Amino acid sequence: MIDLRARRIDAAREALGQGDLQATHRLAASLLHDDPRDAEGHFLLGVTLADAGQIAPGIASLERAVALDPQGEYRAQLAKLYAMVRREGDAAFVLEQAEAALPADALSRDTMGCVYARLGNHPAALGHFREAVRLQPYNSEYRYNLAVTLNFLGRIDEAEAALEALIGMAGDHARAHHLLASLRKQSAEKNHVARLGQTYAKAREGRDRLLLGYALAKELEDIGEPERALDILCEANGEHRRALDYDFARDAANFDAIEASLADLKAAPCARAEADAPIFIIGMPRTGTTLVDRILSSHPHVESAGELQAMPLAVKRASGTRSRNVLDPETIALAARSDMAAIGRDYLERAQHHRRDPARRFIDKFPGNFQYVGFIARALPNARIICLRRHPMDTVLSNFRNLFAVSSRYYDYSYDLLDIAAYYARFDRLMRFWADQLPGRVLEVQYEDLIADQAGQTRRLLGHVGLDWSDDCLSFHTNSAPVSTPSAAQVRRPIYSDSVARWKGHADVLAPVSRFFEQHGISAA
Repeated sequence: MIDLRARRIDAAREALGQGDLQATHRLAASLLHDDPRDAEGHFLLGVTLADAGQIAPGIASLERAVALDPQGEYRAQLAKLYAMVRREGDAAFVLEQAEAALPADALSRDTMGCVYARLGNHPAALGHFREAVRLQPYNSEYRYNLAVTLNFLGRIDEAEAALEALIGMAGDHARAHHLLASLRKQSAEKNHVARLGQTYAKAREGRDRLLLGYALAKELEDIGEPERALDILCEANGEHRRALDYDFARDAANFDAIEASLADLKAAPCARAEADAPIFIIGMPRTGTTLVDRILSSHPHVESAGELQAMPLAVKRASGTRSRNVLDPETIALAARSDMAAIGRDYLERAQHHRRDPARRFIDKFPGNFQYVGFIARALPNARIICLRRHPMDTVLSNFRNLFAVSSRYYDYSYDLLDIAAYYARFDRLMRFWADQLPGRVLEVQYEDLIADQAGQTRRLLGHVGLDWSDDCLSFHTNSAPVSTPSAAQVRRPIYSDSVARWKGHADVLAPVSRFFEQHGISAA
């Protein structure tokens, strides 16, 4: 019986490694038929169910496996599934348990690193990624995860070495090329333009070609060839945009629903003020939100929790809708008539797992929270909200020049200049709507003003959030906290003006955007 069980386990593991979920499921079921308390059977069944998209049953099976045999491998996979369904507290608890009996295999150590990273704990992730690479040095994904974390932690030289080693092993690894290009500003003497050009030319249409196109364009911009850089971007983005079924009407419907929901939001009882007073930094992406996050989180009484999905998820839960989209008109309408206090409590509970020091105020810098200002105002009366504004033409160009999460439908607007312009127009209208309907709740900060007068604008920021002056805020670039956004390299430099009025160098390409803004009453001079 022991030999038969071992053979079944070996066969199930092999089938799982080959992606044969049906065979794995069958073998796991046979193990459980012989012994319903077989921990390995429950583990294999849980992983199979999760891989098939049945996350809740998968969690139940893995919980049973851990209860029967609390080994590190089982806990690592359970923590991963908890994180997938946004049960961050459970994920953190299971990781803590796994640390006491660490798994010996590379996959589990990489999995633990990924869950820590998802929770924003990049220092904790680093050791697990290092061990995964040590155990399986030829696994390109483990090497990539290690490089990403080194970059988040500001260990740029180590990240660069890790990526060069990975590219030497897998020359067409598009994500590695893209990350390498972003680590630092390239120079005419030292860059990867020639290698990127060759790799981009060989890549087929799809995600890899998009990543390589962005990497090549970024380095061309760095070495003083902005026209060629924009040509590459237009080509790569155009190919990707044609493959999307995006229609701006989908986003317009959300904006309409947000504005229409305010009457219900105002009618809903305002939540009682909690002791916590989170700081929300909102705006269009790539408009200075990370810069403000670094300035404020350099204050001794503030920490950054990163870009949280806590408010979108709290609103989604309150709505009770089961649509796949986190934000849609039905979700907005139903949530606006729900319990604001419950939304506030849910938000704070989700956010706490991304905080390192509960004694400090925390920042949530998810730019997309500009769509949730009404909910924030009613659910978290003590919250302070800061919105970054930037010249509309530079906003469009910066969104076009920077690649966001390719798999996220939220950023589908960002691959076409006129789509971005249409999105900006509704963002601009919504911010004027909030200013009119919720006066004083949102401090608007102009990126260009911050660049021109760092000290003066920093005083405005600190005054709005209720903090005393700290000289540390002026030396934000020395802040050693991790940065997990595309702005990582930039915010490790002192204030600079290179990005102000960049659009003027591409006025001919951006002429249709300028005309669009003129037609919609938006000053783009």
